[in-house]
Amino acid sequence: MNWILPIGSTLLLDGISQPLQIVRGIGGGSQGQVYEVRMDSQPLALKWYFPSFLRQDHHLRSRLAECIHAGEPSENFLWPLALLRGRDSVVGQVNPDDRGFGYLMKLRPQGYISAMQHYGGFVNLSIASALKICFNLVDAFNSLHSKGFCYKDISLGNLFMEHESGNILVCDNDNVDIEGQNQSAVLGTPGYMAPEILMGQAKPSRNSDLFSLAVLIFRLLTRHDPFHGKMERQIQCLDEPARRHLYGHDPVFIFHPSDGRNSPDPNDHKAALIMWPIYPKALQDLFLQTFVAGLRNPWLRTLTGQWRQGIATTLDQRFLCRTCGQENFPEMTAQFNHCWNCQSKQQLGASLYCGSSTIRVAEGNEIHPYHFSPFTEIRTNDPWGLVVCNPKQASILGLKNLSQEAWQAELSNGDTVVVPPGRATNLESTDRILTSRGKIKVIR
Repeated sequence: MNWILPIGSTLLLDGISQPLQIVRGIGGGSQGQVYEVRMDSQPLALKWYFPSFLRQDHHLRSRLAECIHAGEPSENFLWPLALLRGRDSVVGQVNPDDRGFGYLMKLRPQGYISAMQHYGGFVNLSIASALKICFNLVDAFNSLHSKGFCYKDISLGNLFMEHESGNILVCDNDNVDIEGQNQSAVLGTPGYMAPEILMGQAKPSRNSDLFSLAVLIFRLLTRHDPFHGKMERQIQCLDEPARRHLYGHDPVFIFHPSDGRNSPDPNDHKAALIMWPIYPKALQDLFLQTFVAGLRNPWLRTLTGQWRQGIATTLDQRFLCRTCGQENFPEMTAQFNHCWNCQSKQQLGASLYCGSSTIRVAEGNEIHPYHFSPFTEIRTNDPWGLVVCNPKQASILGLKNLSQEAWQAELSNGDTVVVPPGRATNLESTDRILTSRGKIKVIR
């Protein structure tokens, strides 16, 4: 690749007082190129635009300035930090309009991979990790929309994730615009765009973001397109007219409850047919709300708060098959009485009850402050307790204290023991755990 900015050089750019060292080129696309840079030894990223793209998007600079002024919605965005402009000595141009333009942002940390790798099957995510990624995704867009912005171009290509923790980073925030302003020429990515945007009946908005967000969540949880069913199989060439018909003129959700024209093909769409029945009906209904009721009625689409509640509740109900260790949910077990993976019969086992919440006792499940009170915001990045296996006998499960204070565990034999931070209590012999947030009751 021919890099616009000379690799290894140190440049003075208008917009910052300190010089930037261009360490290496990271990548490029149709808009410009991204570099790893150093400013006073601090690692950052710099996106530098092609002059041809700048001539197409006349409002880019003002949109970025508004984003910088508003500040990042949350730490889940690689948000613009500063606008930079080239000097004559950088690009060798006399005309000020040709001096180049870009912005600084945080450098993506090591360990984050593109969501495309998960969708393509190159990375194996647990169901819990996929759900946590989806929760963090909707939480990020809830923050963005709360600041009065819409993203316009949600897709797998704009999402990076740390697959073990579920942490995410949203990139390409230069398409973000103030709700209702519509200064960006970007309408979205084919396959994610809401029907009204694809058909030219409306401009991108938070409502169209909600549609694209539901498409992305569906793809993350099933590794399948929500509109690729039998109708897509009949298309010889998925060109622009065919795409407009499939996604815009006559879109049919592949799991539509009453319209089976676009149901999944048993041979070609196995991933969707395997994964969809695993998830609880309450989570499935959130997809139906967007892809059926909200398909032509944007105001009916699933809100970010509804997604947060639905995904968090789904995580609470997760349990592991005692034969193969695969993740299951009670509704599927109640319906079929077996593990979806190995077909062995299942027993739900114990649960933890705190406040008005019920959490299955399964390795990796967490207790959070919001479980104790319906008035506490739902957050999944601050666990107070974690279900863990006994290091000497994996079949024995305990609840590890992740808080900063000691708990009191009431045992089945009547004794009370202290559970200090970082330690766990055996759930087989514990009836109740007393914390400053409230009681945790073990239900067998």
